[in-house]
Amino acid sequence: MRVAIVNDVPLTTEALRRIVLSDPRHQIAWMAADGEEAVRLCLGDRPDVVLMDLVMPRVNGAEATRRIMQDSPCAILVVTAGVATNYHLVCEALGHGAYDAITTPILGSRSPAEAGAELLGKLSVVDRINRRVTQMHLSTPADSKPVAPSSVAGSRMPLLAVGTSTGGPLALATILGALPADFPGAILVVQHIGPEYAGCLVDWLRVRTPLTVRAASAGDVPQARTVLIASSGDHMVLMADRTLAYVREPADYPYRPSVNVLFQSLARNWPAPGLAALLTGIGRDGAQGLLALQEAGWRTIAQDEASSVVFGMPRAAIELGAARHVLPLEQIGPFICKHLRPSLVKLT
Repeated sequence: MRVAIVNDVPLTTEALRRIVLSDPRHQIAWMAADGEEAVRLCLGDRPDVVLMDLVMPRVNGAEATRRIMQDSPCAILVVTAGVATNYHLVCEALGHGAYDAITTPILGSRSPAEAGAELLGKLSVVDRINRRVTQMHLSTPADSKPVAPSSVAGSRMPLLAVGTSTGGPLALATILGALPADFPGAILVVQHIGPEYAGCLVDWLRVRTPLTVRAASAGDVPQARTVLIASSGDHMVLMADRTLAYVREPADYPYRPSVNVLFQSLARNWPAPGLAALLTGIGRDGAQGLLALQEAGWRTIAQDEASSVVFGMPRAAIELGAARHVLPLEQIGPFICKHLRPSLVKLT
């Protein structure tokens, strides 16, 4: 892959350059010392992936991510030294379209390949996703359309399931911020993000919704007025006893945690139809799972193209016929409030 590096510290830039080049499959497209230069270089030479620092002079990494995704979209991986002090910027960059985030590797006495093993692993994932996106574009059916809406009769505690990736944090904040404090349903969320950043996403969302937001742990049970967010490098699933668990398989799936895996487990194990939404994101993760939920009687939503940072995941669902409703982001929260209603029958 052609990799661009954006960082204002020369020693860090050199370390990242050596790590990238330690894998012969990669080459350096260009290097920039701040966000403004990165935006300009991306316009003239779009790389396969950008390694984006956050705290830089002139234009920070979050704003640079926004401009790049608007004018010359490509995969962006946040590489930052201070997660705890910069988690607001991390979530802002993810909301604008960065794919994932990672702590800046330090070479020390180790070889570039050893010190940068995690970063190189992230680059391999981006490469696999880029290839899948290319294959998706080559094999997209032209005549698939969303199916007509149908009513869903709920008979248990309402459940809302949400899957998203690129651009997801801001989309989640918009939807969750539109839900009232007495929202009657339980909410499960899969956002493609490294487990080390799941906590910062939880903190960031907590101040943007009146609901309780926390990282999901194995053994948790979905609860009304509570948002549980997948927080592991493994896949979050609902078990037959209606508790949450994390599973490794499918181990070779590039999206971790996977929206498909959660949605398919809900189709098998949740006792009554709920509502599921597939939001902005690169690739196809979630489309097959959304179809499984639709076939199980769930009301299904895909975010529309105009309001998506990246239209890959919603488009895949629409083309598969898995989305009964295609809505702009601002309408999804009110739609959920209108159609996801509590039941008079307790879980049995």
